[in-house]
Amino acid sequence: MTSDGSICGLTATELARTIARGEVSSHEAVEAHLARIASLDPQLAAFVTVDADGARRAAQMCDAAAAAIGPLHGVPIGIKDLTDTAGLATTYGSVLFRDHVPAEDDLVVARLRRAGAIILGKTNTPEFGFGAVCTNRLCGPTRNPFDPALTSGGSSGGSAVAVASGMVPLAHGTDFGGSVRTPASFCGVASIRPTPGRIASPRRPLGWDMLATHGFLARGVDDLELALSVCAGGDADDPLSLGSAGDDPPIAGRPRMAVTPDFGVAPVAHEVRVRFAAACESLARVADVVPSSPDCSGAIEAFRTLRAAHIANSYGELLRTRRSELTPTVIWNIEAGANLSAQDYLTAERRRTAIYRSFRELFTVTDFLVAPAASVFPWPNEISDVTAIDGAALETPIDYLAVTFIVSLVGFPVLTLPAPRGVNELPFGIQIIAPPRCESRLFAFGRMLENELEFSHRRPPL
Repeated sequence: MTSDGSICGLTATELARTIARGEVSSHEAVEAHLARIASLDPQLAAFVTVDADGARRAAQMCDAAAAAIGPLHGVPIGIKDLTDTAGLATTYGSVLFRDHVPAEDDLVVARLRRAGAIILGKTNTPEFGFGAVCTNRLCGPTRNPFDPALTSGGSSGGSAVAVASGMVPLAHGTDFGGSVRTPASFCGVASIRPTPGRIASPRRPLGWDMLATHGFLARGVDDLELALSVCAGGDADDPLSLGSAGDDPPIAGRPRMAVTPDFGVAPVAHEVRVRFAAACESLARVADVVPSSPDCSGAIEAFRTLRAAHIANSYGELLRTRRSELTPTVIWNIEAGANLSAQDYLTAERRRTAIYRSFRELFTVTDFLVAPAASVFPWPNEISDVTAIDGAALETPIDYLAVTFIVSLVGFPVLTLPAPRGVNELPFGIQIIAPPRCESRLFAFGRMLENELEFSHRRPPL
């Protein structure tokens, strides 16, 4: 229990241990978190669907089991509503799927259940995950717990808010261009976007697509590592899938760290640059910090092209047959890829390859690359898109994500941690990037930053 006796203040790791010791039952854990959802979610709108009955049945099974089901035995979690849950509504944030109840779990959900996790519900997301504000025609806006007038970020905003506010200790998310990292930064929580393929996705229509991954949000690094440990692993139907995490060697001596506010190309607000510089000063206490960046020229154009092509391929039929029921943001995203040629796509892939190799070269002389986890601070929920930064107009509505989507482009794993902040400052996170398959390196370093430099979650004033 926490010092105030609150079950909802425990991390997932702490709660799992508390349940294992018999100090709290799974039933008590579920009821405490359901009560917190009932108290806070009418204001914050983190959940599209709450499955109280299903969660209670699962808790009863956990409490009746002769031994722990798995490492997350009895721990309540949230699942982003882009990911299928058997017997539980999965809307993808769209009115087109408001009555959709999948027959089977996505593999990541099945692995969480096998580890003993109890799904409390589905967290909110923009329609199909496309949107800077976490809202749709079913639910939202999902409000920032540090200031409900502000956005929680897209597209895993529901998961970020659920974790930050104590509705669940751990939540699943997905990340295409920054969708776990931006909400983590805005809501003061930690996140992991693992190496693509670390968590197998055998239903992915484009088997070699590495732009989007599953990830997690939590209040601490231990929880992220625990979640990844139970969900990592290969699958024969996913050609990118990898083995379990933990196969990278530890760093010997003082870490070497390259830092960049913008990768040389990303638009980043001045106030973010100031906060990032302060964070880098703190990091210099435990690592050798050198300003440096891979050559990311052409990265923004390459990501725009690849993202647009993938979205048009996935949702083009919906645009043709159900256009009037789609949000303007979704329509823009689909139409952006309508007229791309094969040459456009391959040119983007060629540029992507060069940027990947530049990242690889940088990591021959550094252990980590650190950048801001968002280019701006949260803005009012009424403003649907970021169209300018510091008065300079952006070419497209996704360009404010360049500081995160550049990392998606090359597929390196990223740990996001909240940076230290003053009493009246909004949360702000940093991305800590490592070479592919080096999640264990990230977690070990992240724990050090939590413990020694206070790069850690602080509760919102709810």
